[in-house]
Amino acid sequence: MAFNRRTIDRCAATVLKGGKMSGSEGGRLTTHVLDTAVGRPAAGLSISLFHIEGEQRTLLKAVSTNSDGRCDAPLLAGSEFATGEYELVFAAGDYLRAQGIALPEPAFLDIIPIRFGMAEHKHYHVPLLLSPYGYSTYRGS
Repeated sequence: MAFNRRTIDRCAATVLKGGKMSGSEGGRLTTHVLDTAVGRPAAGLSISLFHIEGEQRTLLKAVSTNSDGRCDAPLLAGSEFATGEYELVFAAGDYLRAQGIALPEPAFLDIIPIRFGMAEHKHYHVPLLLSPYGYSTYRGS
């Protein structure tokens, strides 16, 4: 079985704190964006995270993806994590234009909102696979 550096560091940090790796350390939210039109991570894509409560939509965080198409840290973790309804908003049009892709105006996919619920204190991974004319998401691991 192969382990990546991030998994080893996370395990070591948890053990040093006297914790267990069973999921008792609380929930976290992560994402990963892949540009399926060119087959590589979507670096530099802006993402906004909102908490949804009834009709109220509260901005919690605004980040950009790194060279691997991921955020440098979990979007929510530890004491920041709470169950509930959330929305990730991906600025796909801005990212695609920055890649030199000629988009019609208005762009077919300018903003991609993904609304989802987190019912348990577990790891929620919400990947986005995007191209100028389509996208896909799922609950990853």
